[in-house]
Amino acid sequence: GKGIVSSSLAALLKARGYSVTIQKLDPYINIDPGTLNPYEHGECYVTEDGAETDLDLGHYERFLNIPTSQVNNITTGRVYKDVIEKERRGDFLGQTVQVIPHITDEIQRHIKLLGDSGNYDFVIIEIGGTVGDIESFPFIEAIRQLNWELGKKSVTIHLTLVPYLKTTGELKTKPTQHSVKTLLEQGVQPDIIVCRTEHDLNDALRRKIALFCNVQPSCVIQSIDVESIYEVPLLMQKEGLDREVLRLIQIPTTQEANLDYWKDFLHKLKFPKSNVTIGLVGKYVELHDAYKSIGESFIHGGVANECKVKLEYIHSEGINESNVDNKLKHLHAILVAPGFGERGIDGKIISIRYARENKIPFLGICLGMQCAVVEFARNVLTYKDAHSTEVNPKTAFPVIDLMDDKDNIPKTGGTMRLGAYPCELKEDSLAYKIYGQKHISERHRHRYEFNNKYLYEFESNGMIATGINKNQDLIEIIEIPSHPFFIGVQFHPEYKSTVAKHHPLFEHFVKAAMAYKAKNK
Repeated sequence: GKGIVSSSLAALLKARGYSVTIQKLDPYINIDPGTLNPYEHGECYVTEDGAETDLDLGHYERFLNIPTSQVNNITTGRVYKDVIEKERRGDFLGQTVQVIPHITDEIQRHIKLLGDSGNYDFVIIEIGGTVGDIESFPFIEAIRQLNWELGKKSVTIHLTLVPYLKTTGELKTKPTQHSVKTLLEQGVQPDIIVCRTEHDLNDALRRKIALFCNVQPSCVIQSIDVESIYEVPLLMQKEGLDREVLRLIQIPTTQEANLDYWKDFLHKLKFPKSNVTIGLVGKYVELHDAYKSIGESFIHGGVANECKVKLEYIHSEGINESNVDNKLKHLHAILVAPGFGERGIDGKIISIRYARENKIPFLGICLGMQCAVVEFARNVLTYKDAHSTEVNPKTAFPVIDLMDDKDNIPKTGGTMRLGAYPCELKEDSLAYKIYGQKHISERHRHRYEFNNKYLYEFESNGMIATGINKNQDLIEIIEIPSHPFFIGVQFHPEYKSTVAKHHPLFEHFVKAAMAYKAKNK
């Protein structure tokens, strides 16, 4: 889709030596994806500065290895909110506030704000949705105006589907023609057309698309199906997407993109020396996009070990005491995923106990860590009623409790602990061995924390706090040293794993799975 093609173009331009960033314009009226159900929109990605954003920003960071921020994701809701707040302050001096020019001006302001914030050579703007959507009209109009203002400094790329009719063995260009026609009706002429296709486009089809859509044949770019999204930059380079962009903007193409490290990554991805099966236990497993960054981080961690990770998605609601062995015994490691709410909690806790008692490598992320704390309290400390107050506010043993500064907050959106926070590691811990340093910084998205009132009892019985935010006295990492690999983290390490810099937690977790498999053949 558009996110992968945008990220691939950015990676190619960066590999040529240019500074690049990407911005996602989302047409929905939500201020941000923070309150959206993962079934609706997939994963909510969190930036260093604590913005809850579209999952495409994860692709941007993974491909570019550059952090994004709140200015990289703009929604219709945020644009209208900003304009209405200006109107309430009287900034428009009594003018009638309208979509044109006030909304479109605000969209352009956000685009230019990103460009000015980092002194970038290129700013790539991805507009969500489909041409013809009512929600997208203001964004398309803003782009039309911006194209007129920038002239040769801007290029418009249109991504379109070229469907294949299996019964006749034909690729059909008519949908592309109609899509471009609709775009033209809104005043935007695409300079480059990227065609998503299952089969190769021959020269005749490329010329036909070029003729009917007013572009040069060299600007009809094929984006064919591939096994991995990480192949797309190399395909786009072969198709000359970056070369055409530079030609249209009239920048000499003196230096070719150096993608040696990318090719090395792909070689290890395609030709692994071993394999493991890791279970992801969660409650949104029907939609893999709900755990997109975790899935990609396992690809990175697998490549770091030259190992293929088969990620098995297991619904936590389907796990109980009677079937847990049958569902999990074949796994080489178990990850319990993040999430919110009561649904599926029991299955997660049962899975964690199974991993702990059977010495299977375990990683718990956010709610996964909290469930590990609850499981330990119930089955080791024998506090049978132990729970998180998120699920059971009246529990007698609130081992996971609401953060002090989050009490009595009436709103839901943007009110969690969000963004990057520091963490100090104990030097004799597994976490320190994994990170190789004492001070780290990781991204968060949660409201509930380990209840420090119980810390002494936990540590006296074998679960140790090995990562602490000293500024706020918050437990970030828990471990069981007597277990080969049992670690829970309150933060989201998956947000910081990229092609160029694999996250050490996932790298070492895959390594632990490999060791478990070798030991238990």
